[in-house]
Amino acid sequence: MTVDVNKTTGPDVTPPAGPEAIKAVPVRHPWRYVSATVALFLLGSVVYAFAQGDINWAAIPEYFFDQRILTGVWKTLLLTVLSMLIGITGGVLLAVMRLSKNPVTSSIAWFYIWFFRGTPVLVQLFVWFNLGLVFEYINLGPVYKDYWSSFMTPLLTALLGLGLNEAAYMAEICRAGLLSVDEGQTEASHALGMSQAKTLRRIVIPQAMRVIVPPTGNEVINMLKTTSLVSAVQFYDLFKYSQDIGQNAGSTVEMYFLAATWYLIMTSLLSVGQYYIERYYARGSSRALPPTPWQRFSAAVLPARRPKGVAA
Repeated sequence: MTVDVNKTTGPDVTPPAGPEAIKAVPVRHPWRYVSATVALFLLGSVVYAFAQGDINWAAIPEYFFDQRILTGVWKTLLLTVLSMLIGITGGVLLAVMRLSKNPVTSSIAWFYIWFFRGTPVLVQLFVWFNLGLVFEYINLGPVYKDYWSSFMTPLLTALLGLGLNEAAYMAEICRAGLLSVDEGQTEASHALGMSQAKTLRRIVIPQAMRVIVPPTGNEVINMLKTTSLVSAVQFYDLFKYSQDIGQNAGSTVEMYFLAATWYLIMTSLLSVGQYYIERYYARGSSRALPPTPWQRFSAAVLPARRPKGVAA
């Protein structure tokens, strides 16, 4: 039996049809609209409630740049920086002590961390402030001698209470960062003849910074807010000045709103700084650095640049 080739390959034969185009139907999410509506309703209810409340909103811009408020902002920032310096310095020292093979040194560090992390900051502030009831004098021999009440000023009380407490938390953060570095790095540096101190300074700590920086940034922001507790020991910071102004001017709640606004401004600026520091230390671990806030804004808002000759 012969097959006519012309019948199968001639122009009258219709080629086989290709696959049908897939009609993609987007997944519908009706509950997203429901949740968004509920959230907007709750937000509007809160705004309406405060708008109807007996609040003198004009007092906030009136005192926003008051000299006392600006002094409180400066003292709050100064106290934050000094307390974090004490905390970071003590935290690094305690972390090295905790990782030491000397049982006495590691036990002392463990006890310090256990004690200061286990007691509230406010309690520690009151203990430092009221030690004058226990010790009438502070006697350091020929170096210094004075009444305890004169020695333990509100500033020193705030620094000791916040800084020593922060050192316990920074010790655990630094210890986690040091342990994150592979032991092979230390062994290789020792094989090259580096001492333990030089290995820690040149090899381990730079690599551990990638792990240490993010939680440290959170601790700085948390410290900025925790400084509001020092008003209990008569240290005049932003919160204390706002509280006094509110009581004298009859605008207590308004001044609390003002203080909250200043805290939001300062924490926002610190958050931006934390982002760029994290981005800097991510260079050695990420193939591509994350975009900056301005780059994200440009990509979302500004039109994309097109090469010349390409139609939009």
